[in-house]
Amino acid sequence: MPFAPEPLDPDDDRPPYEQVASSLGAAIRTRRLAPGEKLPSHKELTELFGFARATIQRALRDLEDEGLVVSRKGSGVFVRNRTERPAGLRPYVEQAFASQNVTIDFAGFSSETLHGALQEPLDKIRVGRLTPASIAIRILVPDMSVPQAAPVRREDCADDPRLRERMHNIMIGYARSIRDSVAELSHLGLVPETRVEVRVHSGTQFFKLYVINQADAFFGYYPIKPNKVVAQGEAVEIFDLVGKDTVLFHHSLNDGDSSGGTQQVEQARMWFESVWETIAREFDLDAQ
Repeated sequence: MPFAPEPLDPDDDRPPYEQVASSLGAAIRTRRLAPGEKLPSHKELTELFGFARATIQRALRDLEDEGLVVSRKGSGVFVRNRTERPAGLRPYVEQAFASQNVTIDFAGFSSETLHGALQEPLDKIRVGRLTPASIAIRILVPDMSVPQAAPVRREDCADDPRLRERMHNIMIGYARSIRDSVAELSHLGLVPETRVEVRVHSGTQFFKLYVINQADAFFGYYPIKPNKVVAQGEAVEIFDLVGKDTVLFHHSLNDGDSSGGTQQVEQARMWFESVWETIAREFDLDAQ
């Protein structure tokens, strides 16, 4: 059966290439375009979407940059195999908010990346373009009141309470912003039920994990790198956990019951739940 894209939203104010990339990306994630499948030609996509060839080319470049498709010279553009490949988080987060009941479980060093990924879908809820019935977000982060393996002073790898306080404040800031932004949607009557919970644990978080709608898991490692930060007004050379350029690997239940992707999602859910319900402690953002 020939590929037919979902109709574009006439009220979508994004540039045409972003609309095309979003439509094709959604088709890939929901497997209407399967791994290894060849996309329609540039000419066919131009006719399907009603945009100029240059718009289609820009959209395909964005999809290739995101790791969803691969271009093969002389053959066309193909959906990339989804098994254990780097993936962009933001489109999957936005897609999750198209569901009636949105759940996001995050474990990491701070919730900075999650905070950034939430901004666009929350904006779309505010203007009525997304209408979930519930949002539940759980954030699992290290307890910075106790010494950690990192961040530490670079000169002697020793613990420094100033560094932990700095990291604590960063975590608090992003977590509060997420909580307040989500709660606002409930107060405005836009989402009937919302909940953001934060718990802490004593172990250093060397990786970040997202479980989205219990169906998609994203996993990546924090490399430890030299860094220079200002803590309590003093510049300090440190070894830091750096998450900005962390490569995330995506696994999905959509890959099939017996696939590695399904097992990865199930294990990610199991790990998060086990930590959340045992050694993690409730954390009151307002008491900080």
